[in-house]
Amino acid sequence: MSGTGVGIGQRPETRKQMMVKMLWTGIWLVYLSAPVSDLLHGGHGAVAVVLGWLGLAGFVAWYLALLFRTGRRNAQEFVLVSLAVLSAESTLLVLTLGREWLVLFVYVSIASGAALPLRLARWTIPAASALMAALALLVADGTDYIGALLIPALLGGFAMTGVRELVRTTIELREARARVAQLAANEERLRLARDLHDLLGHSLSLITLKSELAGRMLPAHPDKAAQQVADIEQVSRQALVDVREAVSGYRRARLAAELAGAQVALTAAGVTATLPAEPDLTGVPEESESALAWALREAVTNVVRHSGARGCTVELLHRQTLDGPRLELTVEDDGSGGASDAPGNGLTGLTERLEKAGGTLEATGTRRGFRLVARVPAGSAADVGSAS
Repeated sequence: MSGTGVGIGQRPETRKQMMVKMLWTGIWLVYLSAPVSDLLHGGHGAVAVVLGWLGLAGFVAWYLALLFRTGRRNAQEFVLVSLAVLSAESTLLVLTLGREWLVLFVYVSIASGAALPLRLARWTIPAASALMAALALLVADGTDYIGALLIPALLGGFAMTGVRELVRTTIELREARARVAQLAANEERLRLARDLHDLLGHSLSLITLKSELAGRMLPAHPDKAAQQVADIEQVSRQALVDVREAVSGYRRARLAAELAGAQVALTAAGVTATLPAEPDLTGVPEESESALAWALREAVTNVVRHSGARGCTVELLHRQTLDGPRLELTVEDDGSGGASDAPGNGLTGLTERLEKAGGTLEATGTRRGFRLVARVPAGSAADVGSAS
């Protein structure tokens, strides 16, 4: 939702949104031109005109209050009382001032459809229409208005019941989506907890047992205690490897997400970015995709932080080599800064990550900047681009 737009099923949250909704609702008040014209040119006395303006203002205010409460969990008794008050006021104005005021019952019918559930509105809408028809028979020349007002009253009222159901369904759908998202997050946390328990439960129990054994053996059998300590070290190292592999699976980098993130980062840094469309990575091993995603992240980070570049081009190509199909990522900028070479965070760590996936890394300076080329196995079914 924009800053001024109000979506279906959403109540106004700002002054601008309130003004927009009032504008859209106020458009339909143009049909009150007949009562207004009657007050201005109907030849009524001064007292009748003043009371007519007060009655019309009170009717409009109460009508808008009911419409703006649509979508809330209203007390039905309050809505029914409000509709009864509007009907009584409309009846009084029609009998006092004439046929031009019959149009008020169209608004009563619409308010019924908007503020009441269908099981009640299916009775109140015909009732308001019937009361309008009965009054048209009582006032002078009122029958001339029945045909023009009865159909809008019925159609408008029942149309608003559909809008009300749409509002209610939209609200329930939004709440259901929020619950699904919360349940998904809870399920992910439970899965992480289960995986960590499965990974560490046995290892920690074994470490505890061997620690107790080493403590008992230490005074009389230091050599056996030393063996237990060595076993503890081996088990703990393996547990650490298992945890790292599990966590890396949870935070596995995705190339499409990194391309989108690169666009945002480069644009925010004032760098003109040329990036490929979202690739089709069907058949590409997850290790290859993840390695390229990390390479792209590292390269873009270097461009933003160190290069001082004004432009950056990213290419993703599929190449056929003697070693099989390769997925090649090229990141080239026109800056003057060098690449970071901090082990684990810069090119050294990136090279190790690519080699683990069976790939290679090339990082060289050019006449106009810096170029990084990362290659990984693409798999037999990959088809993400065309070779240049």
